[in-house]
Amino acid sequence: MLTEVRVREVVGGLKEPFLHKTLAELNAIEEVKIKEEKNHVSVKIGIARTGTSEQLQLQTQIVNLLKEEGAATVGIRFSELPEEILAAHRHAEPENKDKNLLNSDNTTFIAIASGKGGVGKSTVSVNLAVALARLGKKVGLIDADIYGFSVPDMMGITKRPVVRGEKIIPVERFGVQVISMGFFVEDNAPIIWRGPMLGKMLNSFFNEVEWGEIDYLLLDLPPGTGDVALDVHTMLPACKEIIVTTPHPTAAFVAARAGAMAIRTDHEVLGVIENMAYFESKITGEKEYVFGQGGGDKLAEELNSEVLGRLPLNQPDWNDDDFAPSVYQEDHQIGKIYLEIAEKMVGLLKK
Repeated sequence: MLTEVRVREVVGGLKEPFLHKTLAELNAIEEVKIKEEKNHVSVKIGIARTGTSEQLQLQTQIVNLLKEEGAATVGIRFSELPEEILAAHRHAEPENKDKNLLNSDNTTFIAIASGKGGVGKSTVSVNLAVALARLGKKVGLIDADIYGFSVPDMMGITKRPVVRGEKIIPVERFGVQVISMGFFVEDNAPIIWRGPMLGKMLNSFFNEVEWGEIDYLLLDLPPGTGDVALDVHTMLPACKEIIVTTPHPTAAFVAARAGAMAIRTDHEVLGVIENMAYFESKITGEKEYVFGQGGGDKLAEELNSEVLGRLPLNQPDWNDDDFAPSVYQEDHQIGKIYLEIAEKMVGLLKK
């Protein structure tokens, strides 16, 4: 059975990610609690900066070490170290002289937004990224839907990012470099963070990930106009936006809010994608407009934009050997539509 002494011994040998001293040296293990009946260990750790990718890496290390020592479950809380400790060791923190992706002249940022959940925004984000990669573009995808991250599962990603030096290396799948909150969360745990911490996490995705040369960086935004969407609008003054809606008038009405937010923050709305536009019978070829018609056109008109494409209700052909439940094959009916949309996007961005 784990004891508090053993927990402090095991965790204390890990290095604080910013000051590069061990947690024991910094006296950073603020609390250890053990529930013997459940074999649960909880620790409170002080670090220099909370809400960062480094925090998530350290969290993963602590969880893995304590489980190797016999803990059934592990709970971790983080706090910021006292100012006197930071001042004493701040000289050890290296300056970040890497080129900032946010200042890159070669990368076009494209945010995929929606007014509400359930319209297929993440599916659109994933398949647009894959389609752009199929066109030979260098593509990155940030799963910025931090509360509702789903991109790794949709793309069938089972690996996790690795750390090289001070940078996180994104996971590549279908020619797309991917980073997601889902990579850093243990056992699909819920995220219980407030707005400022989410903003720090998003900033880490831009600045602390080794993206390399990227032509297009797509961001799968959370639905609506909350904290994360607002942070993106603040961080990326030159971002383009695509608004996803269904044909239903109410969905289009709600999506207009996301479009209005983009316009008010000087983001250009590249266009509208109407998802679930119709269902086409494989037997008769007849189209049924399950969610009505006209929502995408009405939204595009309101945003002074255009409909980039209409996607029918369907699903990819699943391959057990290379499972990616939401990625359409290149020769699939919908895969071809995504390629057409991607080509149209590239053409618009060159103007």
